Amino acid sequence: MLIFNCTEAASNFFSRVHKGKKITPVEKPPSPVIEDDEAVEFTEQWLVHAITVQRKHVLFVIHVQTRYCMIFADAKKADIEGFVQRFTERWINGLIRHAGQHDILRWIDDEPMMDRFQESCREYVFYKRGHRGAQKHLNDIAWVFEDCAAEWGTLPSDEFSAARFDGDMNDTPRSSKGHKDYYYPDEEMIAHWLRRYGGLDEPAVEAACERRMEVKREIWALETQLNAEAQ
Repeated sequence: MLIFNCTEAASNFFSRVHKGKKITPVEKPPSPVIEDDEAVEFTEQWLVHAITVQRKHVLFVIHVQTRYCMIFADAKKADIEGFVQRFTERWINGLIRHAGQHDILRWIDDEPMMDRFQESCREYVFYKRGHRGAQKHLNDIAWVFEDCAAEWGTLPSDEFSAARFDGDMNDTPRSSKGHKDYYYPDEEMIAHWLRRYGGLDEPAVEAACERRMEVKREIWALETQLNAEAQ
């Protein structure tokens, strides 16, 4: 199940007023603290926040466990189904793109993976609830996004452009409770996805992550060489 934990701003974004009455899909959570929820297999906890940038609604969504984030520019207010569809497509496409760029598609069997995903995430619920650690990261990402939007003079024009911003943020080292060292959200999410939906055991997940790091080092080396040649 997908659980979207909404800040006050996100709760208002997903709500609408009809004949003077507020209609909202955002429910009261089973517990005030995400970590206190009853353990349910295959539950995905996300934190959602909403701001206005250049007079348009922008949603920021972050995975509580891995801190993997996605931004949705020019979001349509109170369009729950549209948001969930856009969210799901961006999540899947972003991970497949990342896997392709880092030579780990060999560890992915598309059809069983998508069957597991659809079985686990076909249901969703919206709760009004925050998360201090994830909110801190969302605030940092929102600040960077506003700065970039001011420099661009516009919001991302399509899903590909937005996904590029996602990629930059998920390639930014983070720190949080439960992690001894800094970590990268994209690496954490790929490992999480391979375990949960790829059906891989831990040695296979480690092998995929090692290959991912090898490719990243190759990319860094090539970028360093190209920069040196350009000077």
